[in-house]
Amino acid sequence: MDRRWWVQGASDASADETPARKPTYVEELERQLAEKDEQLRATIAKYREAASEFDAARVRGRRDVAKEVERGKRAILAELLEVVDNLDRALDAARANPDIDTMRLGVEMVRSQFLDRLEGFGVTRLDALGAVFDPAVHEAVTTVPTSDPAQVDRVLGVIREGYRVGDDLLRPAIVAVGQTPKPDDGHGSATPSARA
Repeated sequence: MDRRWWVQGASDASADETPARKPTYVEELERQLAEKDEQLRATIAKYREAASEFDAARVRGRRDVAKEVERGKRAILAELLEVVDNLDRALDAARANPDIDTMRLGVEMVRSQFLDRLEGFGVTRLDALGAVFDPAVHEAVTTVPTSDPAQVDRVLGVIREGYRVGDDLLRPAIVAVGQTPKPDDGHGSATPSARA
């Protein structure tokens, strides 16, 4: 290396005249980076477009489901209005002819029609009377003493009918369940262990 000042000045001047160039691999990396940036921008734009389409489809789906539920409600209510019409006819007939048997027959017919309509919607009555007590479908509100061991833990009375819709419980049956009577002679002579 030449340390003379006029040589250094000359070499510095020649270095200033040559434009500074990056190595070719750096230029290639910058070009690849620019391409990847462009691809990223395009992907983000596509993602945003897809997300907005998804949100719009979700809103449309909710609106369509709400319309279908509303149509279903209307169909059910229209079916039930026929039952109300027949109840009105039964009451009018009872006013015109106060015969209790005629009124009873009319109400039984309307009840049968109503149960048929419910069955058309998949609603079925639980057969609770005589069945083994099942807390999943029965709600016991009282017990009935029984000496017959075959009637213990069985439904001996139905206070309110229970219903299913398909396989799901719509309303549990309110029932009275058979139970063996507790031994008590009425004189208070039972031993403490017998009371416990």
